[in-house]
Amino acid sequence: MTIRTAMVMAAGLGTRMRPLTNDRPKALVEVGGRALIDWMLDKLDAAGVERAIVNVHHYADAMEAHLTARAGGPEIIISDERDQLLETGGGLVKAAPLLGDDPVFVANIDALWIDGAVNELERLASGYDAASMDFRLLLARREGLVGLEGAGDFAMDVQGRLQRFRDAPAGAEPLFYCGVQVLHPRVLKAREITPFSTNLLWDEAMAKGRVTGQVMDAFWMHVGDPETRRLVENRLSSMP
Repeated sequence: MTIRTAMVMAAGLGTRMRPLTNDRPKALVEVGGRALIDWMLDKLDAAGVERAIVNVHHYADAMEAHLTARAGGPEIIISDERDQLLETGGGLVKAAPLLGDDPVFVANIDALWIDGAVNELERLASGYDAASMDFRLLLARREGLVGLEGAGDFAMDVQGRLQRFRDAPAGAEPLFYCGVQVLHPRVLKAREITPFSTNLLWDEAMAKGRVTGQVMDAFWMHVGDPETRRLVENRLSSMP
């Protein structure tokens, strides 16, 4: 499967990234000389995405100006949340008419990795089955990431289905969400446009066994605050 449409979540306030977000949205904070959103849009373009819906709220005018001036694909379509910040779930519901009826990528702007022999987004899409899945999440192991701590987000069973790590049996391997997923827009139907987290959608789908995961081979870097940005830039500068 080649996924042609993506939603890029770029409307957040970026409070943990202050003071770098005192005069810009988090999506325009630079890492390795490139804005975070450009890292993600380039990944999507390389995976065959032709249209990217980008939601805007914080410093929305600056975001739109940057995206208008951006060279290369994918085509950018703005989902305007200037009037109300809708969180991840509400932002998806508002953008649903722009997403179409086929599976889409949904990507955060603070996820960064360098592909090796495998294109991680292409592999994520290739493992998605619309008949049995509503979501397929990109995941990392604890030893394969920087910039995130905690007990873990999910555990995976032998069929690749996910459950919350807190509910997993003893001995389960903790896996961390890498900020990219495949979503089927049918899960957004008849939803009210109101602020809520995508976690609600995941929990509903996990209860039906319709969420799976793909553990990435690449090293995942989560750019969440100024200190992790520094760590990520150090790691990038040491890579060939």
